[in-house]
Amino acid sequence: MSSKTSHFSSLLAAILAVATLSLTPRAAVAHCDTLDGPVVGDARAALAKGDVTPALKWVKAEDEASLRAAFAQTLAVRALSPEAKQLADTFFFETLVRLHRAGEGAPYTGLKPAGSELSAAVKGADEALASGSVDALVKLVTGDVAGGIQERFSRAQEAARHAGHTVAAGREYVEAYVD
Repeated sequence: MSSKTSHFSSLLAAILAVATLSLTPRAAVAHCDTLDGPVVGDARAALAKGDVTPALKWVKAEDEASLRAAFAQTLAVRALSPEAKQLADTFFFETLVRLHRAGEGAPYTGLKPAGSELSAAVKGADEALASGSVDALVKLVTGDVAGGIQERFSRAQEAARHAGHTVAAGREYVEAYVD
């Protein structure tokens, strides 16, 4: 294989890897479903004020009526007892997070406890917003993407060396190539 062909193959593999990373659905890794995340934080603020407005930004317009109804029910039940207040608040948090996740096209898998582990990208995004600078986040994310591309490329390149030895090795190469 010529150097030019080898370079083209390497470039093509890198482009395919980036496209795959960009198009592959990934599990959401955010903190909108944690008890100390921003969604529940705004739900707590809404309950403290007796005004649903702080929470409305987290849901699509078509889900606003559902959230308003849950909020009204929550306020009515909260007044019954301390136990009812805790149960009603949890109901409101769950409803808000469920509607928010649905609006993102993501499944609702329940509320996560405060202090749940967050991905470095989520932490970096929060820090970038707090500091007003995106530079550290860009460096983090591009480093992760570059590492993923390099790892996939190395695996595909190694598998390509053995692809013709056996059918199983050929399949391993195809799997690495597609990934």
